[in-house]
Amino acid sequence: MVSAAETPEAADASREPALPPLPAAAARPDPAPLPTPAAVLAAVAAGAALVAAFPPYGLWWLAPIAVALLAAATHRRRIAAGAGLGLLTGLTFFVPLLSWTNLHTGNLPWLLLSTLQASYLALLGALAAFVSPLVDRARWSWPAVTALLWVAQEALRDRTPFGGFPWGRLAFSQGDSPLLRVAAIGGAPLVTFAVALAGGLLAAAAVRPWRAVGVRARLRAAAPALGAVAVVLAGLAVPVGVGGRADTVTVAIVQGNVPRMGLDFNAQRRAVLGNHVDATMRLAAQVAAGSARRPQLVVWPENSSDVDPLRDADAARAISAAADAIGVPILVGAVLQGPEAGQVRNVGLLWRPGAGPDLDQLYVKRHPVPFAEYVPLRDIARRVSSQVDRVRADFVAGERPGVLQTGPLTVGDVICFEVAYDEVVRDTVTGGAQVLVVQTNNATFDVAEARQQLAMVRLRAVEHGRDALMASTVGVSGFVGADGAVTGATRFNTPAVVVGDMRVGATRTLATQWGLWPEMVLVALAGTIVVLSALQRRSRRDPVRDVADSEAR
Repeated sequence: MVSAAETPEAADASREPALPPLPAAAARPDPAPLPTPAAVLAAVAAGAALVAAFPPYGLWWLAPIAVALLAAATHRRRIAAGAGLGLLTGLTFFVPLLSWTNLHTGNLPWLLLSTLQASYLALLGALAAFVSPLVDRARWSWPAVTALLWVAQEALRDRTPFGGFPWGRLAFSQGDSPLLRVAAIGGAPLVTFAVALAGGLLAAAAVRPWRAVGVRARLRAAAPALGAVAVVLAGLAVPVGVGGRADTVTVAIVQGNVPRMGLDFNAQRRAVLGNHVDATMRLAAQVAAGSARRPQLVVWPENSSDVDPLRDADAARAISAAADAIGVPILVGAVLQGPEAGQVRNVGLLWRPGAGPDLDQLYVKRHPVPFAEYVPLRDIARRVSSQVDRVRADFVAGERPGVLQTGPLTVGDVICFEVAYDEVVRDTVTGGAQVLVVQTNNATFDVAEARQQLAMVRLRAVEHGRDALMASTVGVSGFVGADGAVTGATRFNTPAVVVGDMRVGATRTLATQWGLWPEMVLVALAGTIVVLSALQRRSRRDPVRDVADSEAR
């Protein structure tokens, strides 16, 4: 057998100018990659840990462990092997996480979406393998590089294709973690960075020698693991809550429920509207009897009136009767026809007692869901699944943030999946929103999806220092404080009315002020790491890397 030192490549490398000597701590032999069976097992375990980190399980502390497992599996492997391991993690994660998408549309759309999302983790795995030689030259950088690559992967996934699909971001798993508070500084990207940084530190701890002699040596070996704990606990130092005035406004959430779950829930759309009207009428009767507090605003969920109340007189009369009975404005989630034939709009429409619809206070959903609210490339999509023809008319995107003046309160309205998109929510706060309102319809999904969405509302509340609420047709609905705490959460697939106080937010968090800048800086740093790795690979071959790759094969 010919050794690596005897190959022509090694001889050529020996004639190249020597690189500057590494510090003594970095001169130790690099750790070999995990054996292939162990790497595959680690990749699968990483995906399973990510699933358990998210609602409905909510074991948030598993998210850093998942990052560590994938980092260890892909380190010092070939790029293709890293991509394969990342894809394995992605499939193990997204297939169960997004299982609610197959409840009524069949397996094919669910598996296609899951595979598409998993491909981004495949890219992450490839990049983690690609930068391994650079990381080996500066081992202290491994945790930070791991975190930067996670942020960059999510930034790309959040925006591509067709506007992206941010479900499953690391940040959205941290509802009960101290790291949720980091959102007040840099939003979801900084929370993801902190989670992945803790995971990178755990990975670094796992590959350090633990047979060190003496107390100091053992402490040095344990330092990365202690650092991971410190990163998580550091979140507790971030102040959160509503700044400025302490005024409160009383708001009612009406969860009217639907006749039946599924894609055809709105085949009885008048019954859905009737459920919300009747629930509001009952609340009005309780207020009149003194058994319930009078709200200053009532919020109905998305699709509470799929009958266009601007064109249907019966629907308009029913909503007006409810508004007149309760005596306060109702924020109605409605579907409106137009503006052109064959088009519809998903809106939040303020309906005032005694006056009816206030068309000046109308929010049109700005980020319709591709293949659910509109169908891009319809002819091609139809060949993949006939389910796309259920979307008979494409929803038209709005152009203005959902900042609505209700009278006693300025609300920032976002509709359904929009809560996952950073800028859609931020625009409402910079536009003057004092509280956040998420109108959603979960009748086509299940309780796991609803709880995953509520976790996003929790992050947005902390991120922008605003009390928030989620109003769903079937649940889960509830109020979220600016510290991320949930109150008044309803049961799933059950009619309910919840009345609560929301504090009026006036100041802006650092996350609100900085907007995209933290993410842009982190992505730029990740890009720099990749470029430096490419330059290093071009400048010279790494014989130690070649040996490790040979062992990995």
